[in-house]
Amino acid sequence: MQELRKEYTLRGLAEHEVAADPIMQFQRWFDDAIASGLREPNAMTLATVDRDGRPSARIVLMKSFDQAGFTFFTNYASRKAQALDASGLAALIFYWTDLERQIRIEGTVTRLDAAESDAYFAERPLAARLGAWASPQSQVVADRAELDARFNAVAQQFHTQDPPRPSFWGGYRVTPDQLEFWQGRPSRLHDRILYQRMAQGWQIVRLAP
Repeated sequence: MQELRKEYTLRGLAEHEVAADPIMQFQRWFDDAIASGLREPNAMTLATVDRDGRPSARIVLMKSFDQAGFTFFTNYASRKAQALDASGLAALIFYWTDLERQIRIEGTVTRLDAAESDAYFAERPLAARLGAWASPQSQVVADRAELDARFNAVAQQFHTQDPPRPSFWGGYRVTPDQLEFWQGRPSRLHDRILYQRMAQGWQIVRLAP
């Protein structure tokens, strides 16, 4: 395992370099991730806690972001959705190893309204829309054949019309109350710049690595 260790040497991150607004800073880094040619730079870890305090994490795709927060979509009956609805809280992590960067986000979670979910669903490829109808996400299925059969049945059901968004599927928005921008540095003395939402705006502080 020691042979896997590497030094982070690409760049640093100083307080005077970051934007006053964390969403603007996220935009800068997200643009860098796209420009660098990273595969799926919008992939993020979504961490949740259920009613029993049991944590869980998985990779999902961010579909948009703005001053209101970061959005993604899922089945409302899934394990992640049940945890989100129960706690109203979530954490996100973007990790771009080629850029030696990480962004950690924590905040509150709300469901998108039906119009926003409808609009995004309509933009999805047909197969993805059919898949949303076919998959009982997070539920036990007998085998792959059952899943394929469910997909084929849904495809037949909607063969003469565009499938509408199912009521059990839609979006969530994570509204951040803190965002941490992590830049790898030599000797594990990484740069960590934290934005914390305060009554008067965003406070920017440095954290020790």
